[in-house]
Amino acid sequence: MIHTYKVSGMTCNGCVASVKKALEAHPAISEAAVSLESGEVKLTMDKHLSDQALQKALGTEKYRIHTDEPAEVKAPDQAEKSWLETYKPLLLIFFFLAGTNFLIVTRHGPFDLTDWMSGFMAGFFLVFSFFKFLDLRGFAESYRMYDLLAKRVPVYGYIYPFIELGLGIAYLSGFNPAITYSVTIIVMGFSSLGVIQSVLNKKQIRCACLGAVFNLPMSTVTIIEDLLMVGMAGWMLYSM
Repeated sequence: MIHTYKVSGMTCNGCVASVKKALEAHPAISEAAVSLESGEVKLTMDKHLSDQALQKALGTEKYRIHTDEPAEVKAPDQAEKSWLETYKPLLLIFFFLAGTNFLIVTRHGPFDLTDWMSGFMAGFFLVFSFFKFLDLRGFAESYRMYDLLAKRVPVYGYIYPFIELGLGIAYLSGFNPAITYSVTIIVMGFSSLGVIQSVLNKKQIRCACLGAVFNLPMSTVTIIEDLLMVGMAGWMLYSM
């Protein structure tokens, strides 16, 4: 028998995979067809299961499964947010890094753009890798949903935060600028390809730039973030 249920709380394909895996682990369920777009799951079952039994099978309150659409209002994390509210964490990090590095660069002399860029990128990679390390597995699962290499080599999702950490340390210590800039261009340039593809295809995927801590949607903001790093590294490499 096949029954259709509503599932709330899913925000990306990683959530879809988690729901599918949890439900298909139940002995009475032979197949779970989960749709992120409709927020529905079609269950092929040997016997009918109650909503309570299915919720228990999910093993988490993050996702809610029910027979009919509930009448209550949306939860705060599911409510519609403005652009500013959505990207507030990203904007705060950007302005904090930009302002802090401006003060550091101008502390003992006139403003130097190359020094500012180098300090900004050091902070960028260190901060962003930090958030990824808070939930490395969650980041890797989200990242493989859109990154071209992580799709084919899942372990790359676990390696990527270490690459960002290494770049942050390299910028901070001034390690071989030519190599540091070149690696940045290659890594961030390649990463942007998967982001651009997902945005053009209008896929509803969570951006993994701040790991699994913040629920940021994939958008042109993510593209700008990656290409900004490529542009800065390219400019500094050209200026050497």
